[in-house]
Amino acid sequence: MKTISRVIWILTLVATISSCRDKASEKRIAELESRLAQIEGNKAATPAAVTPAATPAPAVEEKPEGPLPTMDFATTDHDFGTVEEGKKVSYTYKVKNTGQAPLIIQNAQPSCGCTVPDWTKNPIPVGGEGFVKAEFDTKGKHGINNKTITVTANTWPKSVSLKFKAMVTPMPDGANGPVVK
Repeated sequence: MKTISRVIWILTLVATISSCRDKASEKRIAELESRLAQIEGNKAATPAAVTPAATPAPAVEEKPEGPLPTMDFATTDHDFGTVEEGKKVSYTYKVKNTGQAPLIIQNAQPSCGCTVPDWTKNPIPVGGEGFVKAEFDTKGKHGINNKTITVTANTWPKSVSLKFKAMVTPMPDGANGPVVK
């Protein structure tokens, strides 16, 4: 009886976790479809699976008046190549303010909890340089990984996506220590 209740509990946990991922994926797909419709000029089109009550329409922001900073990244893509599972790798994206006002990086949001971003917290003067650093923890991330960091600042447009990829090779059997049965 105890074994059956454990199995049911585990199945419920797995179903809950996977349903959360599906909802997040559906929400992201709906946002992308909405953005695509706006870009194409077809603002009336909405995805069939999304109801207006479930996902509010994003407010259309207008470009602010006056001088603005500009984020000019040396590169927005990085390839870590092949990395062994369990390693933490990092890459620092360099950014230059090529605009006409001080640049303030407000946030750097990773696409996954396995990525920890860091960024220049102080205003970057016109012509000055700063950074956005991505640290990727490969633990449990076998295979090809494509991740993003969305950098939000006082620029127009407000955000830029930084991307990186890595091929994570699994640890050899027994590398995690003895197996307890």
